[in-house]
Amino acid sequence: MKQYTIPALLALLLAVLVFVSMTGAMNVYWQSVLMFMGINIILSSSLNIINGNMGEFSCGHAGFMAVGAYVSSVLSVLLFAEGSVFGEALLPPHLAVFLFPFVLVAGGVAASLVGLLVAVPSFRTRGDYLAIITIAAAYIVKSTIENINAIGGARGFMGMSKVIAAMNTTAELPWMIIWVFLGTVFSIWLIRRFIFSTLGNGVNAVCQDEIAAEIMSVNTNQVKMTAFMVSCGLAGIAGALFAHVLGYVNPGSFTILKSTEVMVMVYLGGMGSLSGSVLSAILITLLMEALRPLQIIKWIVIPLLLVLLMQFRPEGIMGNRELADIFPRLKKFYRLKG
Repeated sequence: MKQYTIPALLALLLAVLVFVSMTGAMNVYWQSVLMFMGINIILSSSLNIINGNMGEFSCGHAGFMAVGAYVSSVLSVLLFAEGSVFGEALLPPHLAVFLFPFVLVAGGVAASLVGLLVAVPSFRTRGDYLAIITIAAAYIVKSTIENINAIGGARGFMGMSKVIAAMNTTAELPWMIIWVFLGTVFSIWLIRRFIFSTLGNGVNAVCQDEIAAEIMSVNTNQVKMTAFMVSCGLAGIAGALFAHVLGYVNPGSFTILKSTEVMVMVYLGGMGSLSGSVLSAILITLLMEALRPLQIIKWIVIPLLLVLLMQFRPEGIMGNRELADIFPRLKKFYRLKG
């Protein structure tokens, strides 16, 4: 196939999603399921950088997601929406369509900076100790947000729906489906580029043997710091998309249960497998929707799934393989030139 085949297929898929959404062929419920599926793909594939490729054990991914959600939400409402919290919008609302990617990036950058604070202690810790640090970081983030009354505190923050409405005044399109789709594609592309880069090889070397990697001139501190910042930054972008899809964000959405849900996706898909992360995110999202009538019981089923997975198939669905290892014709899409 020619090099432009994949971008063309992705453009066609996006056009189909937009068409079925605008014509009503896909109802609002399934549109929401697809958007949460994309967000979960970003979360699982980003956490897989740390827990899979680098061999560490991070348990606080929801905290970084919360940072991105709140920073992007506050920024978008401040810039494009009039409300009781910030008053008049700083910019004309019709600019929301053009500047929204920068709002998402701002959320990702903020989460990356928080991830940097976690990366520094990780230079001296591994395994269980790193898990404790990341859990503590997630609780610090959640508690901090709950005590900032300017952004709603424990009540939550809203107003993002006005930003989406401002986008619709420019063009009547399913904007959040478009942004989630583009964010998911960008995240997968970035992770693939990173893992196959020189730094990515260093990440895999740290996973195999950190001391041996240092002997072979790998700057392990730089590798860890970069991996943490990339992973946390993408979690922040996922959080930003999550907040704008709902139009409302609450600290209660970013508890240890959310981190556990993301970890289940990572281990179900396979450690170090980008393909596995994508497949498991799709499966878990559908499973969560199927279990929704059970309400709180589903939070028993999901952790139980993780326990059973560790007992009977600890390598996950894909192990450390990619789809290209199963279907050799796909290998050309996993190789990077230069």
